[in-house]
Amino acid sequence: MSNERRLSLSQSARVLLVDDEPDILELLELALLRMGLEVDRADSVGAALACLNEARYDLCLTDMRLPDGEGLQIVRHIAAQNLELPIAVITAHGNMESAITALKAGAFDYLSKPVALEQLRALVKSAIQTPKSAPGLSAQGDDAQGLLGHAPAMQKVRDLISRVARSQAPVHICGESGSGKELAARLIVAQSARREHPFIAVNCGAIPENLMESEFFGYRKGAFTGADSDRDGFFQSAHGGTLFLDEVADLPLAMQVKLLRAIQEKKVRKVGATQEEAVDVRIISATHNDLARRVQEGKFRQDLYYRLNVINLTMPPLRELRDDIPEIAQRLLLRLRGASNVSFAPDALRALSTYDFPGNVRELENIIERALALCDDATIQLADLQLPPDAGSTQAAPVVADGSVALPDYLDQVERTEILKALDRTRFNRTAAARLLGVTFRTLRYRMERLGIKGADKDED
Repeated sequence: MSNERRLSLSQSARVLLVDDEPDILELLELALLRMGLEVDRADSVGAALACLNEARYDLCLTDMRLPDGEGLQIVRHIAAQNLELPIAVITAHGNMESAITALKAGAFDYLSKPVALEQLRALVKSAIQTPKSAPGLSAQGDDAQGLLGHAPAMQKVRDLISRVARSQAPVHICGESGSGKELAARLIVAQSARREHPFIAVNCGAIPENLMESEFFGYRKGAFTGADSDRDGFFQSAHGGTLFLDEVADLPLAMQVKLLRAIQEKKVRKVGATQEEAVDVRIISATHNDLARRVQEGKFRQDLYYRLNVINLTMPPLRELRDDIPEIAQRLLLRLRGASNVSFAPDALRALSTYDFPGNVRELENIIERALALCDDATIQLADLQLPPDAGSTQAAPVVADGSVALPDYLDQVERTEILKALDRTRFNRTAAARLLGVTFRTLRYRMERLGIKGADKDED
């Protein structure tokens, strides 16, 4: 083992190995000693708990099956005692159910038998570099660094983010369009041991089905027409870091099978290759769809659902954070206005606080950006927001015969909501959004201009 490898880990790091098979213990101990670590051994649950009571460790690595119980008992003991000790479990080959159970109970990560030394070294390095107590996210921080708001729902999200950041378990983030799912994923990574490594965000709904395998796993030269050189996929690009699968519900069933194997085996095979290659990737997924319902409908594999949904994080919609909307709006305005001194009129802020925001924070940002362009002086007035007529109501106003709500305004509101949903699903790729809506690109562009919807230009006319 090179000096560079030894110096990459703390010289005082101490690992507890728990297994009742002497040959496996010896193999793992030798690998860890070569990494410059101190190692203690235990061959049962009772012996392991005694070691944990007597000494302080930087990592615990335990087999799931032990003579006097299960490794899960050790996982739960560490969690109950708040030891802030990363613990990884070793499971029988193909027994993902026990690994998922351990992850839900608080395990840091898992290894499958036979243990690959490359994966062992990656796990140990990640565990020992993970901060024991990840710093919490300040509710007063900038919206680019944290999630704003004092509502209990947002405080719960921040607390869960700080806790799951210390794990390697897959996280599934659910919530409505524009509620900040990718921001939450980035904040998890920012507090984890993978913060210095790649964060690869993939919009699963924007990739053509016939290209999915090569995009995810890469391909070898000559694998198909046009493959004139080797190319890495998303998994290889995210090696050592995090792969964020946005709108994962849009994956076709055939690709779900291949993704399931990659997650379970921690290996991928490039298109046209004969050998698999190991990848060290943490998976964070997100969708605005109800994945459990899609499983019931037969549109999403149940086994993949359980592997992605080890830890669930739900982002609250903006309408549940009404008391925080003025603060969030002020922060967004501060960022968007640049060097100008534009501010909100009181009635404009009140209107924002009572609006339902079907597009959530992304819609709020679009509204403020448009208002900045429309306001005549240094104050954003209510009219500059161009909110629908029912903005002061918590429910959509009905169209009634006496004309109390104009039908064109109501239809504009419905159209605007659906366009924003489509743009959110495609990460503001207007060509893909037009396909979802069943209109041409030119029609969508015209309607966006008419309704004042602005977004990044990610495609050409």
